[in-house]
Amino acid sequence: MRLLVFAIIIALSSAFALTGGAEFFFEASRHKFPDTNAGVTLTHDFKFTNTGDAPLIISDYKVICSCTKIDFPKEPVLPNQTGIIHLTFDTTGKYGLQNRKIQLFSNGLKNPYELSFKVYVIPAE
Repeated sequence: MRLLVFAIIIALSSAFALTGGAEFFFEASRHKFPDTNAGVTLTHDFKFTNTGDAPLIISDYKVICSCTKIDFPKEPVLPNQTGIIHLTFDTTGKYGLQNRKIQLFSNGLKNPYELSFKVYVIPAE
């Protein structure tokens, strides 16, 4: 009997964990910039919708260098509402193919969520 009760509790817990929550849906989670001369600051807006049924709260992000920065909504994004992740990438001191990733930390179902961009930077002479 205990085993049956335990199995029911596990099944119900799993069912609740798989339903509901906040969820990112990006029109495009990757972006390719045109070839760019070193020293230029590039910007791009990643537009997303919260397709979940709970408010989406972005708490932080992670990038590999300070040349990449993002601005994100500080307030919860309600279900079916849209938001913008604004990317800024400084190409100063960079050259060649730059393939960068951004990890977004949130209460979303996929955590962290990953965005990426590429650019070929033409070296300064």
